[in-house]
Amino acid sequence: MKKTLLLLLLLALFLFPSPLTFLAAATEVPFVSAECAALYDAQNRAPLYGKNQKKRHPMASTTKIMTALVAIEQLPLDTVITVPCEAVGIEGSSVYLQEGERYTLEALLYALLLQSANDAAVTIAYAIGGDVDGFSAMMNDRAAALGLSDTHFDNPHGLDSQTHYTTAADLAVMACELLEDPDLYQIVSTRRYIFTDLDGSSARTLINHNKMLMLYDGAVGVKTGYTKKCGRCLVSAAKRDDLLLVAVTLDAPSDWADHTKLLDMGFATYESRLIAAPHTLSLTVPLLNTDRVATVSNQEEIRLVMRRGDPAPSQMLDILPLPVAPLKKGAVAGTVIYRTADGRTASSPLVFTEDIFAPKDKKGWFGLRR
Repeated sequence: MKKTLLLLLLLALFLFPSPLTFLAAATEVPFVSAECAALYDAQNRAPLYGKNQKKRHPMASTTKIMTALVAIEQLPLDTVITVPCEAVGIEGSSVYLQEGERYTLEALLYALLLQSANDAAVTIAYAIGGDVDGFSAMMNDRAAALGLSDTHFDNPHGLDSQTHYTTAADLAVMACELLEDPDLYQIVSTRRYIFTDLDGSSARTLINHNKMLMLYDGAVGVKTGYTKKCGRCLVSAAKRDDLLLVAVTLDAPSDWADHTKLLDMGFATYESRLIAAPHTLSLTVPLLNTDRVATVSNQEEIRLVMRRGDPAPSQMLDILPLPVAPLKKGAVAGTVIYRTADGRTASSPLVFTEDIFAPKDKKGWFGLRR
């Protein structure tokens, strides 16, 4: 009986492999120490690996990813902000701001994301939201706009609070959003920054707390975090050969090692494959009011994140109702879509490559066209 059950179990495992098997088919799924973990393809915001990735968990200072997102979307980087009394002496990491000091938003974002400064977070919150509660409401609105249903913010810095939580998956999406902003991308990938107030009365060197920038080839950020309740939290990103990956761990005793394993697995398993550079496809579509055909081409680069060794993706055309001449060069004719075997897609608008004139009408009296 025991032998029969064992054989049935082995057969089930063979026929119905676990989701993790599919996520990392080209390489062995690594052991990670984290309670929760996720690995995402940043281009498509698609999960490549997960461990308890939908489990709600406190996030410590990785909160500041959303703080930075809201801030940079609300104010220009050169906005001058005065430190309020409420920001002075905040618990935890700090750059020791003093009431009345003036800094640009850019300088405060460097303090926020490199030094993980809680006083910078509160200063930003008061400047934009009026106070911590007002700014936290803006953070929650931004999370809702991103579709993050398992995230809630009580503050802009990440100090422990009962209803302040996220998931590894939600945090990965936040990081993908941050990395799309070139200014924030630059900030989180900076190792050192001279932090100076506008009066020039104080200057100090900030060192990025994210050791992945030194430990991992191609690392570009993103944010560390720690409280006793949360454990060690880390969001990292790395880019190699046009493939940008985001790794997240929550409550990870060996976070640096975990992220090295996750990123190594991602780069070993996937590649960013160029399907077509802009305007390199040449396709034809019929015209409704003439026997001619029009040439169309892809307006944008088409690139897909694919498993290494997978066959070329299939091509589909989504053409608008048959076009009628005259048509202008650059007018949109439809969309070209490429799909991989595992369902990933990439697309580009198709545009006309030349002007298409209307067919000539019959001539009326005196050679005038009707």
